[in-house]
Amino acid sequence: MLSGLLLSSCCNVSQDEKPSISEKAILEVINELKTQFPNEGERIEAGVRQVAALWFPKDGSEADFKNFCQANFVADSEQLNVLFNKLSQSFEILYGHLHKINVELMVPLHLNLGEITEIDGIFGGFDPFAHLNEDMFLNKVAFITLLNFKTFSLEEKNRLGENWTRTEWAYARMGDMFTSRVPARLRQEFAEISTRADNYIAEYNICMGHLLNNDGKTLFPQDMRLITHWGLRDELKSQYAQANGLEAQEMIYAVMKRIANQDIPKVVINNPTVQWNPFENKVFEAGKSIDFKPEPNTRYEHMLNIFRALQNMDPYQPQFKTYIEAQFNGNMEMLKKDVEAMFVELVSSDEVKEVAKLVSSRLGRELRPFDIWYNGFKARGSTPEAELDRITMTRYPDAITFERDMPNIMMKLGWDKARAHEISSRIKVEGSRGAGHAWGAQMKGDQARLRTRIGEKGMDFKGYNIGIHELGHNVEQTLSLYDVDYYMMRGVPTTAFTEALAFMFQTRDMELLGRAENNPLKSHLSALDIFWGTYEIMGVSLVDMNVWEWLYQNPNATKEQLKDAVLRISKEIWNKYYAPVFGVEDEPILAIYSHMIVSPLYLSAYPLGHLIEFQIEKYIAGKNFAKEVERMFTLGRLTPKHWMLEAVGAELTPKPLIESVRVAVEKMQ
Repeated sequence: MLSGLLLSSCCNVSQDEKPSISEKAILEVINELKTQFPNEGERIEAGVRQVAALWFPKDGSEADFKNFCQANFVADSEQLNVLFNKLSQSFEILYGHLHKINVELMVPLHLNLGEITEIDGIFGGFDPFAHLNEDMFLNKVAFITLLNFKTFSLEEKNRLGENWTRTEWAYARMGDMFTSRVPARLRQEFAEISTRADNYIAEYNICMGHLLNNDGKTLFPQDMRLITHWGLRDELKSQYAQANGLEAQEMIYAVMKRIANQDIPKVVINNPTVQWNPFENKVFEAGKSIDFKPEPNTRYEHMLNIFRALQNMDPYQPQFKTYIEAQFNGNMEMLKKDVEAMFVELVSSDEVKEVAKLVSSRLGRELRPFDIWYNGFKARGSTPEAELDRITMTRYPDAITFERDMPNIMMKLGWDKARAHEISSRIKVEGSRGAGHAWGAQMKGDQARLRTRIGEKGMDFKGYNIGIHELGHNVEQTLSLYDVDYYMMRGVPTTAFTEALAFMFQTRDMELLGRAENNPLKSHLSALDIFWGTYEIMGVSLVDMNVWEWLYQNPNATKEQLKDAVLRISKEIWNKYYAPVFGVEDEPILAIYSHMIVSPLYLSAYPLGHLIEFQIEKYIAGKNFAKEVERMFTLGRLTPKHWMLEAVGAELTPKPLIESVRVAVEKMQ
């Protein structure tokens, strides 16, 4: 293990890893090819320059470059289609099987199969994909692809895509295949670092039955063990249905702040042999107070190492200057400024204060900072967690019973029997070591994985709720692999779209248990629930984005400096958008999300997913859920703009949610 070891802030790029083709040679090749193929000028210009941008000295001389372009440019449309199909088939074979290797090597780390050994960590940190990209350049497959399929910018895709055929979209996605040339050593380094961070979070549990209040009393069951942050947050939410829930919520919130501040005693993490008072930060063993050392900023050490590993890749991605730009303009295909503008529009809206007044009225008290997680607008908000646990544990004592019941779940959502069994057969359910996740297949014939926590007594409601969420992901992953017309178009525009479907499944969890409430205000409650959840996670996302901006401005920061920056930024965002609503300043709660440690700049997918979810739900109201899901989630990987236009006839915006909430508040009052 490399705990305590920080990476250097950036790597030096050697001359052997820099483009080596002169502008003179590039123009000569372009002119020669244009003379041969005068009708292909635009493709020739783009393709030759794309190859030159990533042609290193080890790939050959300028003469080799010229010969390569002359020999491998495909002008004939039928032959180009043959090349496209052969590339697509080979990529599915490569990505599909390497993905399966990755899944199997990660089993000891992802599934709850006993203690993780050092060798498990070594194999789990191995990235089967690490050398693939470089191998594709060395054997010239990448260059053949770059030469024949143009890489379009986000602006071009959004401007031109409306008039593209499905084949043209697929060709454009082929052009996205090799836009960077990150050395294998850096990919492997990142895989090892992110695996260590993932293991750190997966094993970060708080033994709730060993927490003490200031009177020395425990508030939670002795065997309750909650992962941070997901388990802590969900338990806090469940306490709204309890008579003494406020006291328990205050205790959970105290734990969260200790974790974010990193003054949590190291000895209490995942340790049932001691007791801990998180309010006074005192540890007891055998009834006696003991000295302790706080966690040594390990949380921020992992975050810093991930930043530096990604920063080291920046010079090898010529389209983008930073990981931030690559994540938004490239992966998400949405400009960061546009995402931030949508978030600020919602969190600054007058409707926030109106909904906050409604929450306060329903609680019968002034708001506390942790009420950003208020879940009383949900049907289950009034149902005791213990009763829900009893139902789900009885119904799903293990993973296999949930897996066998998936066709029934799908049929309840509107799929016919044959289709429900077909989709379910492509999903495997497993007990997760961490909070849970969905892992889609990368080739037809393989299964998607649904992971959620399943205890010795069965699947509690938290595990069930996560399981239904992950099932939504798996359904998307299955539809967008098996039922999209081109392999290069598989998937959805961004992770926000798969989150949207996961949210749509999750909001139907009580209905799937047969406990749906026929409330005439149901649609208004749903709008309020989505709005309040979006308000919360948008703040977390704004913290995440601002922290990454700070990291690029301070690449040589220490873990202590990063901690101070994260806490300062979280308080600044809180003070600007939350303190006016909650009436208390300088709260660090927006820094608690574990995604900030293990999933860099992923958090924006959740609020975007909520906005997408709301627009979809509004569009499909009164329609067949299953048919609409199949129609939308087989559109494939268009850009977010074009996907939304085809799915619901409008671009992504927070305005429909804000407007619906304005009406909902009036109705509820």
